Amino acid sequence: MSVPIFHTFNHPFLQTPLNPAKSQYAAASRVPLIQSPSLRVPRPVELPPDIHPLPESVNPYFVYPFTLEPHILAVESNRRATIAAHAVKREAYLRTREEDKLRRKREALRRIAPGFEPLSAPLVPVKQQQQQQQHSSSGNAEQVTSQIPDVMDDLVDKLAALESAASDFH
Repeated sequence: MSVPIFHTFNHPFLQTPLNPAKSQYAAASRVPLIQSPSLRVPRPVELPPDIHPLPESVNPYFVYPFTLEPHILAVESNRRATIAAHAVKREAYLRTREEDKLRRKREALRRIAPGFEPLSAPLVPVKQQQQQQQHSSSGNAEQVTSQIPDVMDDLVDKLAALESAASDFH
């Protein structure tokens, strides 16, 4: 016996008993389909005789014991307070850490350039003569000469001390 390769679609769900020609599936009833030997129609599902039918309303099944409510609320409020306290500690720690980083950076910059302050105006070099003029104009000329020694005078004094030490040695 040979199995037909094509089979017309003749399914009971697609045909209406009243008038199959006017059904919305009338065109599909004449479509040839390939019949595969590996496919078969599944067996109908048999329900057990003792199955519980669905109730009309499920509201009687929703019963909530409100005796748990105060305990849950107390635990939740404690949890939120703990989370808030941890958040405050974390923010304080991060703020101090950031301030410490900025302080260390400022100290490192001050080691390189004494008097440097990042938030102030940039440092401008000032000649010593200008500083002396500014101090002498204020009337403290004696303090300026004692505070800022002349480099050339210092050099001459040291050379003279070396010559006198050398002449004393010979």
